[in-house]
Amino acid sequence: MTSSRPTRIKVSTTIHASVEQVWICWTTPKHITQWNAAANEWHCPTASNDLRAGGRFVFHMAARDGSVSFDFSGTYDVVTRPKKIKYTLDDARKVTVQFSEEDGWTTLTETFEAESENTPELQKAGWQAILDRFRQYVETNK
Repeated sequence: MTSSRPTRIKVSTTIHASVEQVWICWTTPKHITQWNAAANEWHCPTASNDLRAGGRFVFHMAARDGSVSFDFSGTYDVVTRPKKIKYTLDDARKVTVQFSEEDGWTTLTETFEAESENTPELQKAGWQAILDRFRQYVETNK
């Protein structure tokens, strides 16, 4: 019997900032629009975030040249400030984001179910690139 369980991918970064600062930058639309892109050719011009179980988020992702855009959106399943967020994307994939702080450093770890359009390696690289931009944003804007 074959398993139909989705491939789960994990990415992580450690940020020189308090968990509270990391949480605020991760969840507040005015911050999300500043860091949420995998490459300089992309940006997140708008973001809305109803951060509560049952609340929705929509992060509009767009190529800077205007050639393509899409909404990264879903519904929150669990929000435990400032430790954990679980959500379900609109395509039914599950994501968990965990925050842990030690000695002024915060580790942020995302675990997500892979989609079938792109290779797991490409997906991991893209999500990691966004985390790397996030770390740089937080550390620059403390």
